[in-house]
Amino acid sequence: MTFEGAVVKEQNVTFAIVVVKHHVVENNLEAQRAISEFSPIFKGLPVVLMGQDAVGCPKYFGRRDIVDFLLRVPVQAIPWKKYQLN
Repeated sequence: MTFEGAVVKEQNVTFAIVVVKHHVVENNLEAQRAISEFSPIFKGLPVVLMGQDAVGCPKYFGRRDIVDFLLRVPVQAIPWKKYQLN
């Protein structure tokens, strides 16, 4: 499976962001499951999920301090790239 994500280092914190369907970030159980699934790919980094609604507004799920930071960052400013999940 190919997915879009990013690794970001900001204010001495390195973390990963993974793009998921909007309904995943809306459901706590699904979001926790997705974080568990993606965590091994990013080797111990905190993982935050990002889903976009129908008009493209992002919603994040993950560590509160990282989510609060990301709410102030334009989505286009994140260094997105494609990853492969085996």
